[in-house]
Amino acid sequence: MTTPGSEAVDFLVVGGGIVGITCAAALKRKYPDARVRLIEKDATLGGHASGRNSGVLHAGFYYSSSSLKARFSRDGCRRLTEYCLERDLPINRCGKLVVAQSESDHAGIDELKRRAEANGVRVEEVDEAGVAEIEPRARTVGRALFSPTTASVHPGKVLQALAADAKALGVEILTAAAYIRRESDVVHTAAGSFPARFVVNAAGLYADKIAHDHGIGRRYRILPFKGLYLFGDKREKLRTNVYPVPDLGNPFAGVHFTVTVDGHVKIGPTATPAFWREQYAGLSGFKLGEFAEIAAREISLLTRNDFGFRDLAMAEIRKYSRPRLAALAARLVPDIEPEHFRTWGPPGIRAQLFDVEQRKLEMDFVVEGDERSLHVLNAVSPAFTCSLPFADHLVARVAELAT
Repeated sequence: MTTPGSEAVDFLVVGGGIVGITCAAALKRKYPDARVRLIEKDATLGGHASGRNSGVLHAGFYYSSSSLKARFSRDGCRRLTEYCLERDLPINRCGKLVVAQSESDHAGIDELKRRAEANGVRVEEVDEAGVAEIEPRARTVGRALFSPTTASVHPGKVLQALAADAKALGVEILTAAAYIRRESDVVHTAAGSFPARFVVNAAGLYADKIAHDHGIGRRYRILPFKGLYLFGDKREKLRTNVYPVPDLGNPFAGVHFTVTVDGHVKIGPTATPAFWREQYAGLSGFKLGEFAEIAAREISLLTRNDFGFRDLAMAEIRKYSRPRLAALAARLVPDIEPEHFRTWGPPGIRAQLFDVEQRKLEMDFVVEGDERSLHVLNAVSPAFTCSLPFADHLVARVAELAT
């Protein structure tokens, strides 16, 4: 097949989400004479996690200082905040309160403070009176933390601006160009076949499949989780995001309040196991092979209750009840009116990596590669926040591998 973009390239980036776009741009900056091409299987960029995420820029105090997430979230939050301000992109610098639902949460607050100090992230401990000054509707038991650098943005507009930057640098972007397979140095796509000296796989929900095609990451599989937010109407207003103290052994943040870039309030998300990778609504994206593989794995996890999967699944399924979700949210903001929250937002799918040998979810970013390819196997939240410094890290890894 011959297409306008079928000539050989130096670097091929697979995946048109924020990680792929920022990585392609960073490659072009480091290697200005190289030919960098990005392929995206859909007709548009950012149609999955990048365009469907909460839009929160996370300050970076949830993560262990030894993790990649901790390394990149603080700087990523700062750099994307600066980027939005420089480009006049919408941003709501509303901050975030982390509140205690009982005195048993105080140990978690102490740990978050320790992590914030270790990661160089500014947080402020406040008491009940301090919480009332920041957000009068929120409630805490004794203590809380406030993160002034947490912000909300419009994910789609950020992504469009970053993609425009990449194009201006000379990155070639091909949509409707699904990765099919690699044979020797030739990559076959739905938009043509061409030699590629080095492949960077940032394909999100399909990152494991592409990695396996390169003989990388055989021990891992993507386990998809479906997330939904419930939007409040115009009567519901908050000054800041309000979160519970998280279970730091769980990759999910728990039900919380998000203040969007335009000031709307939403509660959620759910984190329900999905049965195929793009199970957004009805039978959309259904693939029988995917369904059989993922359903079998989830049945096994339910039976064995690995990492508390059965308990997690049952708790998350109950959140599909609007009264249940509102009741959980009311632990943080008691005066919410459930009847004000009636509209489900667009669903998102979390491409969560599962280690089939250790039978556990991967909590941190996972990146593996060889002399011909680099694979971003796990880039879950806060990958959007981390994208700019994470892209620099990926390019440094490419420089080490592509000798």
